[in-house]
Amino acid sequence: MKAFAQLIKKLDSTNKTTLKVAALTEYFNQAAPKDKVWTIAILSHRRPPRPVNTTLMREWASELSNIPLWLFEESYHIVGDLAETIALVIPPSDASSEKSLNQFLEEIIALKKMPDQVKKEYLFENWLHLNYYERFVFTKLITGSFRIGVSQKLMTRALAKATEIDEDILAYKLMGNWDPSKISYNKLILEENEEDYLSKPYPFYLAYAIENEPENLGDISEWSAEHKWDGIRAQVIIRNDELFTWSRGEELVTDKYPEFEKFVEVIPNGTVLDGEILPYPDNEIGTFNDLQTRIGRKNVSKKLLEKVPVILKAYDVLEWEGKDVRILPFSERRKILENLYHSIISHELPLRLSETMKFSNWNEAVQERENSREVKSEGLMLKRLDSPYLVGRKKGDWWKWKVDPLTIDAVLTYAMRGHGRRSNLFTDYTFGLWDDEKKELVTFAKAYSGLTDKEFRSLDAWIKRNTLERFGPVRSVTPHHVFEIGFEGIAESKRHKSGVATRFPRMLRWRKDKKIEEANTLEDLKALIP
Repeated sequence: MKAFAQLIKKLDSTNKTTLKVAALTEYFNQAAPKDKVWTIAILSHRRPPRPVNTTLMREWASELSNIPLWLFEESYHIVGDLAETIALVIPPSDASSEKSLNQFLEEIIALKKMPDQVKKEYLFENWLHLNYYERFVFTKLITGSFRIGVSQKLMTRALAKATEIDEDILAYKLMGNWDPSKISYNKLILEENEEDYLSKPYPFYLAYAIENEPENLGDISEWSAEHKWDGIRAQVIIRNDELFTWSRGEELVTDKYPEFEKFVEVIPNGTVLDGEILPYPDNEIGTFNDLQTRIGRKNVSKKLLEKVPVILKAYDVLEWEGKDVRILPFSERRKILENLYHSIISHELPLRLSETMKFSNWNEAVQERENSREVKSEGLMLKRLDSPYLVGRKKGDWWKWKVDPLTIDAVLTYAMRGHGRRSNLFTDYTFGLWDDEKKELVTFAKAYSGLTDKEFRSLDAWIKRNTLERFGPVRSVTPHHVFEIGFEGIAESKRHKSGVATRFPRMLRWRKDKKIEEANTLEDLKALIP
């Protein structure tokens, strides 16, 4: 644990990628094998379930530090991180634990089933007998929230340096549903495990957003275009008469989409398709809001399957006849995919082909992009015809070219402190639109990005001077400021007071030229619903 805490301290103290990779490489060269496995798991978002709810943790930390709960809560909202707040308010200790990271994680896993009094005693003992940074890391492990600015890609790069195993191979090894409490470092990283091959997906290839004019990409004849579908990126695997569905977040979601089981009867073994899971009610592409009714459900009922069926919109094939075909040019992989699709089209599977388009010039591509919302897409994907299927986000061969966001002018109504470096500023905002009938502002969206640091500081100072009411960490403010809010999609929603759900809302600009009376209405917002 001591070595892991020191690693986190080093990672947390720099923004330089080279220093982070060096710290991780040194750790992987020296740590015990089980500690390495848990470190890989933690940095790739495979954490044990939280054994204690945060309400109890706040109460117990307040008791141990001998400060009133309200003062702890105020401190927490200022600091912005629960683990850091607890590490700061508990009396300091010079002690340091000799237990390994693996020992701590085994204890934390066992703690989940214990009664609250046992949990409390365990936390008290460790909080009082760990130094500041170990206490901080220990509490992070308990809360399950471990965000330290290290991506899995960066961690994989360091692991490659420590093991001399190729990064792409490591990325593939770390895919899948492995359990850090059961697997050894040797089996996870060093061994060739044939039995793991059956269900494993490939690392996803991700596109960059176009930064300049598309003409800068060169001759349009070298590119294939297709619509960018707004669903869940997924790989569907058919091997040994079994089917596995993986989301881009490396989550095995086979049971969430039982419609795809039909693929096993028709699509040959040794096939891996890359595509987008889309809602398909009434044989038409639905909205992401439709799809959300299926996301996170433990059990997908028959009624829900009938109400919101799904399809796989396939746009690439990564494995064919049991062979990894990612090295082939995109144009050749598409031929394989299209031949497969046309050979099975008569079987009426929940599978559709994401059609590719060829343009004679970039103006034609611009026109097609502008029509994206009419076909329920977010814009266009541009893929170089000779590009292989790479690993992770690489510049050059795949680009996403999204349509301009939908926009609305709204009034700032509530504010809350941010997190991390913004924890001392009010940077998380709620916005309202006018209800013409009631002559009042109705909240419809929250946003926390889009302003400069200078604008955030200016607005923070104004919020502190113009607070109307306080609701814990939230403040209602005098309606005064208008902001242009951009969002990717919109749909009706019974869960929102406004009756509307927006997708990816963010602030585009601070409309200092507008009075609140000039802000838009709910009717204006609803008029944007397709």
